[in-house]
Amino acid sequence: MRHIEYIDIDQAREALMQIGIELTRRQMKRAADKDATGVRKLPFFLDPIDGRLKIEKSTLLKIYFKRQVDAENTWRDAGPTL
Repeated sequence: MRHIEYIDIDQAREALMQIGIELTRRQMKRAADKDATGVRKLPFFLDPIDGRLKIEKSTLLKIYFKRQVDAENTWRDAGPTL
């Protein structure tokens, strides 16, 4: 069975720091808050018990790793010139 770990904004910030991504609390809060169209930049949700924003830790990390892979693939497809 997969281990699921829900984390709040501060814990999400710490998890990203562990992989070298340093964001301020304000930057994390902006990614967690809904924009004018009601969409969040990251898939945070309101915990029904304590009312705080939460995200699944492995989902957060997968998003960053996927962006890295996408960037590498785009770079390769563009034909890097070194």
